Amino acid sequence: MDFQDIFQKYWPFLALLAWYGYKWWSSRKVVAMLPELKKNGAVLIDVRSVGEFASASAPGTINIPLQELGSRFAEIPKSVPVVVGCASGTRSGMAKRMLKKNGYQDVYNIGTWRKFLS
Repeated sequence: MDFQDIFQKYWPFLALLAWYGYKWWSSRKVVAMLPELKKNGAVLIDVRSVGEFASASAPGTINIPLQELGSRFAEIPKSVPVVVGCASGTRSGMAKRMLKKNGYQDVYNIGTWRKFLS
């Protein structure tokens, strides 16, 4: 079996593996940048539901559930970095795209909210 056969047979698995690898690498990069982002006045937003946030959260984060984000842009300054997190990094990825589409330049997805504790 050559590489082309393997790729054709397992491409969905390889694509999923690449996606998870990218999410892991990207969030590690944001965790490493977090002290500098905080020093620059970053706003840390947890986009999980109110119930999820109430059960556990990181100090210094504010809760703006993803479904409310579009109506609460006024609470988020555009002049400082914005770091978003959630339970797995999926909702925060959506939040990052929403913020970028609405004029926020300096937006980072940290992935899971627990990484705010780093």
